Amino acid sequence: MQILTIPTTPISGQKPGTSGLRKKTSVFQSRHYLENFAQSIIDATGGAERRTFVVGGDGRYFNDRAAQVILRMLAANGARRAIVGQGAVLSTPAASHLIRLNGTDGGFILSASHNPGGKDADFGLKFNMPNGGPAPEAVTEAIYARTQTITDYRVLEATDVDLAKIGEQELGKMQVSVVDPVADYAALMESLFDFPKMRTLFSKGFRMRFDAMCAVTGPYAVEILERRLGAAPGTVTHATPLPDFGGMHPDPNPTWAHELMAEMMDPGAPDFGAASDGDGDRNMVVGQGIYVSPSDSLAVLAANVHLAPAYRGGLKGIARSMPTSGAADRVAEALGVQAHETPTGWKFFGNLLDDGRATICGEESFGTGSDHVREKDGLWAVLLWLNILAERSETVQEIMKGHWSHFGRNYYSRHDYEALPTEVAATIMDGLRARLGDLPGTAVAGLTVEGADDFAYLDPVDGSRSTAQGLRLRFTDGSRCVLRASGTGTEGATLRLYLERFVPGPGGLDQEVQQALAPVIEAAEALTALKKLSGRNGPDVVT
Repeated sequence: MQILTIPTTPISGQKPGTSGLRKKTSVFQSRHYLENFAQSIIDATGGAERRTFVVGGDGRYFNDRAAQVILRMLAANGARRAIVGQGAVLSTPAASHLIRLNGTDGGFILSASHNPGGKDADFGLKFNMPNGGPAPEAVTEAIYARTQTITDYRVLEATDVDLAKIGEQELGKMQVSVVDPVADYAALMESLFDFPKMRTLFSKGFRMRFDAMCAVTGPYAVEILERRLGAAPGTVTHATPLPDFGGMHPDPNPTWAHELMAEMMDPGAPDFGAASDGDGDRNMVVGQGIYVSPSDSLAVLAANVHLAPAYRGGLKGIARSMPTSGAADRVAEALGVQAHETPTGWKFFGNLLDDGRATICGEESFGTGSDHVREKDGLWAVLLWLNILAERSETVQEIMKGHWSHFGRNYYSRHDYEALPTEVAATIMDGLRARLGDLPGTAVAGLTVEGADDFAYLDPVDGSRSTAQGLRLRFTDGSRCVLRASGTGTEGATLRLYLERFVPGPGGLDQEVQQALAPVIEAAEALTALKKLSGRNGPDVVT
């Protein structure tokens, strides 16, 4: 075995987004591309000498080959040990747990999350820190800076590691530990929730459907739901992870998880439905005849989290991303705990969790989690819902109606305009940004603008400041809309319009969501000209 130093030159565009670097698979497969970015991560995070790292991903196309390259590069850079999921597969929350459980120096996570997979689809790579969370902006900026100056990378000339075989192997002087990707995570879940109570729920005929969307969560859900909790065989559908996710778009929302939605809206629906995404960090929750928005799910979980054994001591705080509805803030106020509003991106929650300022966090983009790891965790959210259903002996619909009756209802929706030409997206964003100062007092569609700004965040723990995080328009009746460019796409630009209207009750709590939001939708179009400037008749995806 020989360590090779390969000359290279910087490759443009290797700037990490909200959660790592995502590009088309063919781009990552191009000459030096993966190696340049991996070496830049190693260099920008203090090198690999005598360090230990976790390596794994969501099993999408090129996952296995990329893992072998990264392992050989870690060995060449002097790493002491690498912990790898069998088959190079690890869900993102499971990888976060392994980093924390083993006290490693970080992890290389191969995933493009909810983006489609396959030879002609998307691939991604991100680095997670020793706390198990995504690299903060200071680190991703350092990685990007290194990609612009890199002159060579180091790789061990060696045969592939046998990643199908659980156990210890050697790669040069580096120890490679191939581990069961499910076992440690499943044990963690069993320590957090009341598994006996949930087993009793299933034993009494409770029916569930979990759509794994041919993605990484399948084996985790089968092990936990069917084997450990006793759900009926076949409860987990699309349970086998496939390199192209079976041609599915592994994003758990009503548009892409349409099979689950159709089943749950049928008169003979199971009691509970859920789905997870490509790398297992997102979730969608559905009851018989009722879809639960991610913002509402976060609020309900926060209000009921004390019913799970690990959280009976109460919450230290609740954190949400800025575009997420204010429903969770009302729960925080009722519980007398801190409510934190952060930019989009799970990395912003890490400091709050590490500093003991928050216990449960959530984003409107179908991500929810707690301080058990430093990533959002789709299956965790589903299990917490199951624990609540087992304790309360109510249906999802009854729980939601009771929550709205007590706290009021934040009607909420997200309209996505996908794959816009980047110059069109920039025109829309820049045009609205330039007018923000003139908008307060403007009357439109029966609403009056109270305030308008470009959201900036001052981290209360480390004092770092993040700017240009989304354009906010607040109306005098408490409604609001937010316009933000997504950081997770690989083609063109995606603009997301977030719409919210609060109804305190007791009346008006059972309106159709888009109808309830109609005045806000009309005002948003009048102020942003989103449809007009994009040339679209409407959004591509509504959630």
